[in-house]
Amino acid sequence: MEGGAYGAGKAGGAFDPHTLVRQPHTILRVVSWVFSIVVFGSIVNEGYLNSNSGGEQLCIYNHNPSACSYGVAVGVLAFLTCLLYLALDVYFPQISSVKDRKKAVLSDIGVSAFWAFLWFVGFCFLANQWQVSKPKDNPMNEGTDAARAAITFSFFSIFTWAGQAVLAFQRYQIGADSALFSQDYMDPSQDSSMPYAPYVEPSAGPDPAGMGGTYQQPANAFDTAPGLPVTGLLSCSDHLPLACPRPVPSCPPPFPPAHTQTPAPSQAALPSASAASGLFP
Repeated sequence: MEGGAYGAGKAGGAFDPHTLVRQPHTILRVVSWVFSIVVFGSIVNEGYLNSNSGGEQLCIYNHNPSACSYGVAVGVLAFLTCLLYLALDVYFPQISSVKDRKKAVLSDIGVSAFWAFLWFVGFCFLANQWQVSKPKDNPMNEGTDAARAAITFSFFSIFTWAGQAVLAFQRYQIGADSALFSQDYMDPSQDSSMPYAPYVEPSAGPDPAGMGGTYQQPANAFDTAPGLPVTGLLSCSDHLPLACPRPVPSCPPPFPPAHTQTPAPSQAALPSASAASGLFP
C-alpha cells in the first residue's frame, strides 16, 4: 500500500471494513477459523463411541484417546489464535510505530508456520489412527462421517495456515516506506555531526533562541538633517563601495554644505583711489 508500512496505510486513518475483508490474509484467517470449528466440533460431537459395557467413551480413531484429544486441542487453540490475529488485523493500521508493526508481522509469520506444522502432524496422526481402526470396534459405523470430516479439514488447514505465513512474509518484505516511516530519522537540531546550525525560517514573532527572526531596519537610519532638502542629498552609491542591497531613499551627505556666505570686504579695508594713485608716479 502506497505511503504505508508492512501492508497497511498511515496510522490515524479511518477504519475501513471493506478494505479489511478484501485482504487475502484476513480471508485466510476466517477460512482457518471455520476449519478449526469443523475439526474440533466433529470430534467433540461424534468422535466418541460408547463401549460395550456402556460406562466408558472410546475414541473413534482406533480407540486411541490421544488422537481425539490432540484433534480437539489443536482445533480449539487454532480457533482462539484466529480470533486473536483477526483482532490484530483490525488494530494493525492504527499502530504508528514501525518497530511494533514489524514485531506483529514477524509473530504472524512464526505463529502461522507453527500452526501449519501442528495441522500437518494432526492430519497424519488422525489419518493413521483411522486407517488402523478395526471395523468390529464400530459395527454400526457411528460417527464415520464426522471422523472423515475432521481428517479432511485438518488437511485443508495445513494450506490455509501456510498461506498466512507466506502472506505475512510478503508483508515483511514490503517493509516500511522510507519517505514516511524512516526508523533512522534524526532531528537536525539534535545532530551533533552537522557543521552548522539548521536554517530556521524567519518569523514575525519574538525569537528567544536567536535562531532567526525578521530583520527590522532602525527607525533613524535614513533620517535627514533638520532643514536640509531631500533633493540635495547624495545617493547611497556615492558613499558605499558596494551596491545597495535594495532600493533606498537618498542618504545624507557625510558633510552637509555650509549655508553661510562669505561677507563682502568693507569699504574701510579697501584703499581709496587717491591713495592708490599716490603709490604710482
